[in-house]
Amino acid sequence: MDINDLRSLVTVLAFIAFMGIVWWAYSDRRKKTYDEAAMMPLDDDSPFVPSAPQVTENQERKSS
Repeated sequence: MDINDLRSLVTVLAFIAFMGIVWWAYSDRRKKTYDEAAMMPLDDDSPFVPSAPQVTENQERKSS
């Protein structure tokens, strides 16, 4: 077996692994989990209350 045959074999195995991961990620069993994860930012019931800006000592000295 020559080094180029080994390189070809590794390339083919990496491609098969990649296709397996893509198939696993897009399988119908994962759809519900991904839909729930996609809605998480929108499901927050608490309102956003911005905090007052913090004034540092350097900013106080500049304004004086």
